[in-house]
Amino acid sequence: MQGICRDVETQGNKDKRLGGMRAVLFVYAMEGLENMAFISNAVSLVTYFYGYMNFSLTKSATTLTNFMGTSFLLALFGGFLSDTYLTRFQTCVIFGSIEFLGYALLAIQAHFDVLRPFPCIEVPPSKMNQCVQASSGQVAILFTGLYLVAFGTSGVKAGLPSLGADQFDQRNPKEATFLASFFNWFLFSLTIGAIIGVTFIVWISTNQGWDWAFGVSTLAILFAVLFLCMGKSVYRIHIPQGSPLVRIFQVFVAAYKNRKLPTPEMGDQLYEISDKEAEVHTEILQRTDQFRFLDKAAINESATVNPGPWRLCTVTQVEETKILLRMLPIILSTVFMNTCLAQLQTFSIQQSVTLDTHLLGFKVPGPSLPVIPLVFMSVLIPVYEHIFVPLARKFTGIPTGIRHLQRIGVGLVLSAISMGVAGIMETRRKSIAIEHKMVDSATPLPMSVFWLSFQYVIFGAADLFTLVGLLEFFYEESSAGMKTLGTSISWCSLAFGYFMSTVIVNIVNKVSGGWLASNNLNRDKLNYFYWLLALLSMLNFGLYLVCSHWYKYKKVEGKHEGSKDEEAKVEMEKVQV
Repeated sequence: MQGICRDVETQGNKDKRLGGMRAVLFVYAMEGLENMAFISNAVSLVTYFYGYMNFSLTKSATTLTNFMGTSFLLALFGGFLSDTYLTRFQTCVIFGSIEFLGYALLAIQAHFDVLRPFPCIEVPPSKMNQCVQASSGQVAILFTGLYLVAFGTSGVKAGLPSLGADQFDQRNPKEATFLASFFNWFLFSLTIGAIIGVTFIVWISTNQGWDWAFGVSTLAILFAVLFLCMGKSVYRIHIPQGSPLVRIFQVFVAAYKNRKLPTPEMGDQLYEISDKEAEVHTEILQRTDQFRFLDKAAINESATVNPGPWRLCTVTQVEETKILLRMLPIILSTVFMNTCLAQLQTFSIQQSVTLDTHLLGFKVPGPSLPVIPLVFMSVLIPVYEHIFVPLARKFTGIPTGIRHLQRIGVGLVLSAISMGVAGIMETRRKSIAIEHKMVDSATPLPMSVFWLSFQYVIFGAADLFTLVGLLEFFYEESSAGMKTLGTSISWCSLAFGYFMSTVIVNIVNKVSGGWLASNNLNRDKLNYFYWLLALLSMLNFGLYLVCSHWYKYKKVEGKHEGSKDEEAKVEMEKVQV
């Protein structure tokens, strides 16, 4: 597949006909198709593990969260490759091809019965299920397919947002306005793909079989890669500038070697490339006061001799390192929100299986329940973009309406509210099971599954604010040479959230004596677990307020990169949350 997309890219292409809205349409197309496949499986794989691979409820949930966490964590590797060796376009094509292979392998396993364990058998009179465990070979096939998908989607998620954002020039005021809207419409394409995935593909898996569902996902990835390749001739291609991680390590090494040298009081005494050395579009960062011990890396003992990059770094290189350090507390304080998201994709899906899923005579698959917040988001995004942002822009003067850190904070509060509502809904569900003496029954309870929509809708709004806020924040705040790595870091919040979910479930089971360990939601205390998450979410929001207040936005030298409008924006964004 990669042969379709052989590159003829040339560095420094200044053709103004490249980029713009027509280029990002191909990006939107790939994101919609790729996310259609990924999300449809994210919300329903727990039923595949439980019903077809004979995993327990807890193992099904933790297997899914580990898979999701790995998918987002590996985005760091994709971001590193994209900034160092590959263009963002090449990254998306190569990793999309790997994801294609993963879905194809899963489709093959789902199609042939010999590659899966025998279905569980209900044994009378106890009506307990007797299950045959999957063999090591069957588990190996499953995990090979799963983690090919995880590896592939990680590279796509790392490179695609940056590839789209690269199509707009931040130094052009008109294009900078489009860039402010790009991430909102990127989320919109992601959402539309997810809506199709959780309805159409989930319906296929429920009614036609998992082999058909994985097969459709395989075709979706194939067409996603082909659509991206179709736009190759109109893309603005960002040429890799070397490893940002190496530049960061150089700063730490140089700062350590120069640790005994006195730091100059005046910032202009530190080493920086001169105007003649700098290229036209070179980004020159101004010195900041945070992490002053790193400034020692820019101390030049000799005005005539350059001792090398591991002894002397530029102020811009030092500030690039400071930016990454300042970002870490922000990303860590958003992790817990995604731990809450993991519960909606695991335990809430298991809740839906116990409820009445009929609507107007149609039986709605439980894994399709996330379509409710997705539809809500698909309506809310245009409203946010066309009404809220222009109105807020008039008051704040910020192109995005409100600052990224404010947007993220709103999402964190909404996620805490969502968990509180989830606890209330679970309490109602359990009371109905007890009232109708259906605690040990496999028959759906006389309660509509759409009672769970409240927690989904609130969390959908939280995702709108936080996910886009993180992508915008890390893309704009990252230095020019580490844009892809920056957006990859934003996905790491999701990764750590899913991994933390597995840890928290295990800890809660041990400390509580088994709130979530009975393999029967009617006997478990899932409502207590949701309320615990709501409490921890509010404590986490307090931590986020501290981190966002401490954060200092980067400053760019206007003569190299920005304009007066951008400098004014920076000054506006200095106001803390």
